[in-house]
Amino acid sequence: MSDIIQLLPDSVANQIAAGEVIQRPASVVKELIENATDAEADTITVNIKDAGRTLVQVIDNGKGMSETDARMAFERHATSKIKTAEDLFAINSLGFRGEALASIAAVADVELKSRQIEFDLGTHIHIKGSEVIKQETVSTPAGSNFSVKNLFFNIPARRKFLKKDATEFGHIIYEFKKTALSHPEINLTLIHNNHEIYKLQAGSLRERISGIFGKNINKHIIPVESNTSILKISGFTGKPESAKKRNSEQFFFVNGRFMKHPYFYKAILNAYEQIIKPDMHPTFFLYFNIAPERIDINIHPAKIQINFDDSQGIYQLLRASVKQALGKFNIVPSIDFDREGFIDMPYSGNKNFAFAEPDISNKKNYNPFEEETVDSKKLFSKFSSKKEVVPDNWDVLYTGFESAEKNNSKDAEQKSFNTENNSFSKLFQLKNKYIATPVKSGLMFIHICRAHERIIFEALTKSIKTSDIYTQKTLYPTEIQLSSEDFAYIKSALSSINDLGFDISAEKNDIIKISGIPSYLSDSQPKTLIEAVLVQIKDDDGVLKDNVLDNIAEIIARKASLNYAKPLAIEEMQYVINQLFSCQMPNFTQNGRKIIEIIKIDDIEKVFK
Repeated sequence: MSDIIQLLPDSVANQIAAGEVIQRPASVVKELIENATDAEADTITVNIKDAGRTLVQVIDNGKGMSETDARMAFERHATSKIKTAEDLFAINSLGFRGEALASIAAVADVELKSRQIEFDLGTHIHIKGSEVIKQETVSTPAGSNFSVKNLFFNIPARRKFLKKDATEFGHIIYEFKKTALSHPEINLTLIHNNHEIYKLQAGSLRERISGIFGKNINKHIIPVESNTSILKISGFTGKPESAKKRNSEQFFFVNGRFMKHPYFYKAILNAYEQIIKPDMHPTFFLYFNIAPERIDINIHPAKIQINFDDSQGIYQLLRASVKQALGKFNIVPSIDFDREGFIDMPYSGNKNFAFAEPDISNKKNYNPFEEETVDSKKLFSKFSSKKEVVPDNWDVLYTGFESAEKNNSKDAEQKSFNTENNSFSKLFQLKNKYIATPVKSGLMFIHICRAHERIIFEALTKSIKTSDIYTQKTLYPTEIQLSSEDFAYIKSALSSINDLGFDISAEKNDIIKISGIPSYLSDSQPKTLIEAVLVQIKDDDGVLKDNVLDNIAEIIARKASLNYAKPLAIEEMQYVINQLFSCQMPNFTQNGRKIIEIIKIDDIEKVFK
C-alpha cells in the first residue's frame, strides 16, 4: 500500500490558518491596526468600503519595512517580535505569531506600499491568493499602506456567510474602538464609504473615551486607581445610574492589549452588588499593568484570552479597587456644615434672633402594656373606595361560554366575551400582574403587561395599514447624543420608526432629535423607546431584514407596556380588557407568549378532592 500522508501546499495551509485568524473583515482591521501600533505609528487611518468586503485599507506613519522585510512579512510564522521560546513569556507587542499577513494574503487581493523613514524610496508588493504578482520599487510616504481588496474572493462559501453591511461594519467599529482605547496617544481616523466616522486626536484617556462614546459619558464615569506589588490598575468605571441592559461599554486591557476575562468580570459585578439591578451591566474601562512574565497570552488564536499566575489575588484587588472608587466618588446629599461646625441654617437676620425650645406634649397616663381599642369601621373607612354597584344583568357578559364549553374550545370561549355590555363587576388584580375574573367555565386570568403589549402592537400596525397615523408633537424636542456606531444603526432604521408615527430626524455630530411620538404613546419616554430599538437592532441582525415594521412595533410595544408593579383601578382593568378583546389576536403576544389562560372549574375541583 502506497503512502497516503503528504504535506499540504502553502496556499492550502494558509487558507486553513485564515479560518482561525481571519473570520470576517473586522479581523483584517484588527491585525493591520495592531501591526501599525507595533510599528510605533502615531497616526493611523482606516479606510473601509462596503463594510470591508470591497476594501480594507490601513495607512500608518510607522517605521516601515525594507524590500526584504516586506516580502518576508507574508510568509507564515515570519515575525520580528520573538526569536526564542522564552520570548513568549515576555511579550510586549500586540502581534507576534506571524500568521496574520500570510492568512490575509491567502484569502484576498493584497497590496503593500512601505518605506523606511531613512530611505527616499520604498517598495510595492502585490499578492493575490498567496501568489506573489509583483514587487517593485516606488515612491511612497514613510510608513506602511496596506490595501486588502475582495476579501474571501477565492472562498465563495466564506464570503456568502458574511452578515449584512451594518453588522460587519459594527464589528469593525468595535475593533477600532479597542485600539483607540488602548492607545489614546495615537491619532486615529475611521472612514467608511468616504464618510468620516471617527477622527480621534491624541490626548488623555478621558478625552479618548468621550471622543468615542460622546461627551455625555464624562459625567457618568469615575476614576479607578490602585498600585500594588502585583499589578497597577487604572482607568474608569461607571456610576451605578449609568448601568445598561446591554454590556457594550466594558473593556479590559492588559499591558495595552484588549482581553476578555469572565472571572474578572465577576469581580466587577461583585463590586456593584446591591447597587445596580441584577440584569444591568456596569460601564468600565480598566487597564492592568503587570510584568509580562506573570501572564500567558499565547492561549487563543485571536489573543483575547489571557492567563494570570495569580487570578484570585487580582480578583480581590480589582473588586476592592472598584468598590473604593464607588465609595470615594459616590455623590449623595450631605449636610452642609459651616466653619464653626454648626449646621448652616437661614434665619431672619435679626441679631437678637433666638431659637425657641419646641413645645412637646406627652400623654402622661399612657401605658404601653394596656390594650387600646380601635374602631375597626372607622379605620377601614379610611382605605375603602367608592362602593361598586353590581349591575343586575352582569351575567350577560359571559353569554356564549356554555357553547364554548361544549365545544371544548378556549378560543371560542374568549371570543364570546361581549365587551359592549355594562362594566365588569367581578374583577380583581393579583400581585399587580394579572387581572382575574370568574367565567362560566372557571376562572380567567389575563397577563396585564402582555395584554398592554398586544394592544399597543396592534395599534401601531393598524395605523400603518389604515394610514391613520397621529403624531403628537413634543413640547420640547428630545435630543440624544449617540456614538458614531449607534448613530449609523439608528439611521438605518429611522424611516421605519417614523412610519410608525414618530417624528425623528438625524442631526449633525451624531445627534438624533425626537420631535413627536405616536399619540397613543404620549405617556411613554421617547428616549427610552428609541434606546430599546437601538439595543435590539444591534443584537439581532434579523430585525431590519423581513417584516421590519412589525419587528420595530413589537420592540416599542414591549418597552411601552404597563409595568408589573403598577396597581390598576377597576376602570383601568375594564379598559385593558375591552381593548384586548377588540384586538385581532388577543390570546398571544407577537412573539407567542400567552396572554389569557382559563382555569376550568373541573381542574379547580380536582385540587380539593
